[in-house]
Amino acid sequence: MDLYEGIRARNRLAAARLISLVENDDASAREVMRRLHQHTGKAHIVGITGATGSGKSTLVSALTKALREHSRTVGIIAIDPTSPFTGGAVLGDRIRMQELATDPGVFIRSMGTRGALGGLAVATNDAVNILDAFGKEVIIVETVGAGQVEVDIVGLAHTSIVVTMPGGGDEIKAMKAGIMEIGDIFVVNKADREGADRAAAEIEMMVEIVKREPAYIPPILRTVATEGLGVDGLCNAIFSHYDYLQEHGLLEEKVRVRIMGELLEIINHRVHLSVTDALEHDPEMLDLMKKLVDTREIDPHSGAAMVIRHLMKRE
Repeated sequence: MDLYEGIRARNRLAAARLISLVENDDASAREVMRRLHQHTGKAHIVGITGATGSGKSTLVSALTKALREHSRTVGIIAIDPTSPFTGGAVLGDRIRMQELATDPGVFIRSMGTRGALGGLAVATNDAVNILDAFGKEVIIVETVGAGQVEVDIVGLAHTSIVVTMPGGGDEIKAMKAGIMEIGDIFVVNKADREGADRAAAEIEMMVEIVKREPAYIPPILRTVATEGLGVDGLCNAIFSHYDYLQEHGLLEEKVRVRIMGELLEIINHRVHLSVTDALEHDPEMLDLMKKLVDTREIDPHSGAAMVIRHLMKRE
């Protein structure tokens, strides 16, 4: 199967195959991604983050149903935590979203973080681009449940949604983490529980403190995702935020930030691979490692400078 033609024809197997290739850092995917690039930039990317137990996956499922009722096609990328020892991931979100799997207007993919910082997989940008070129109008990226470390989502998404819930200290965690700065929309999920009013009030107080340029006041919404309550309001808030970005000329800046982040991610990844290969196979670098480890003749900072000079010389 020609993956480029398959994705342009909206073949689900082609999209799944290409995402697998970019996850595995297969060199054969690069030419396809190069050709697909001209067909990207049309989707509305929505990031959803929040602590474990806040009901993100259930909310994503309910939100997707609401988006489909608004005739939007949806791609879902659910980031799952990966074991730092085995590389294995739980990949449970896809199981929890089984009821959406039969909808031809929805594409769901779970991905492991594979050690990426900020809760985002290294291949997430590529997966978003694939679903964009595939024709999905809204692409939802649900991050792992680490809460306060997940500010990286702001560099990827056009609209960032922070999900909290009553009790459990979620509100305090969000205040300490600086996550208040990234939220375009705040959601108090499980709002049928005691403490929902307090949670919303505390978020509102923090939102008033955070300075935003240009002036934008994020809405604070309440949902009960299991019942579908408040989800249509969230759907409308997402549309309204996208309109706001367009009307104020901010969408272009979001795109620029994302592409810059994607570029740096690819450069860092390739440099990392080059350095690892050199340190494991290049005789000069093997000698350097011996001096670092065995004799301690060279310190790590000096060693790093030597590695950089050596790589530049090889190029």
